[in-house]
Amino acid sequence: MGRLLLRLLFVVALPAVLVAVWWAASNGSTDPFWPPLRTILDTFPDVWTADRLRTDVVPSLLRLLGGYALAAAVGVALGTVIGSYRRVRAVCEPVLEFLRAVPPPVLVPVIMLFAGIGDTMKIVVIASGCVWPILLNTVEGVRAVDSVMLETARSYGVTGFARLRHLVLRSASPQIFAGLRQALSIGIILMVISEMFAANNGIGFTVVQFQRSFAIPDMWTGILVLGLLGFLLSVVFQLVERRVLGWYRGLRATTRRS
Repeated sequence: MGRLLLRLLFVVALPAVLVAVWWAASNGSTDPFWPPLRTILDTFPDVWTADRLRTDVVPSLLRLLGGYALAAAVGVALGTVIGSYRRVRAVCEPVLEFLRAVPPPVLVPVIMLFAGIGDTMKIVVIASGCVWPILLNTVEGVRAVDSVMLETARSYGVTGFARLRHLVLRSASPQIFAGLRQALSIGIILMVISEMFAANNGIGFTVVQFQRSFAIPDMWTGILVLGLLGFLLSVVFQLVERRVLGWYRGLRATTRRS
């Protein structure tokens, strides 16, 4: 119990300090663009009502999850193929490096030409940025699979989908989850950017509308919502990662003890 309380203290200590510093630094501020934190917190419940959560936050979450899921499927599938075959990797690497260097926000006008201005465009924008860390980490994870284990599986007749599922993807899963973690933060950023272009709802759209109407405290509440959303998604991701990679954590703990 004491260990749990100590861990909880470490988790909340830094956020509490940052909030206290923000409160003290902004207290008594008369700058219209830097309102006191007290004013922002007082405004928060009036702005983010249940109706606004339904009309703005839920659509943003659905777009984020759609783009993230699409990027995960494409990234893991292509990464597995590219990482498994040396010739495919030699052919694809120059093209992948070129495409990876193009910032996803630059592609928004191009994607709008082909996908329109609806949710499809936003999902594709999110996926176009999230796919790269997943793809590259999957490639490296698949390449790092132990050759002895591959030969052992081949000797025992473990081939095809069984080999892919139980050996290749399982061995590469720590790397894949590292890419998924990086992609999550990129996805939140691209979700906001995509909603700033030709949207009529969403968190990004709402924040821009507040800024354009000079409702600065309301705009700051939107930024807080994005921060809270990122934190909650990170917690959910950690829970899923801990469950899926439980075998890997146990293996590392056993290795350290030995």
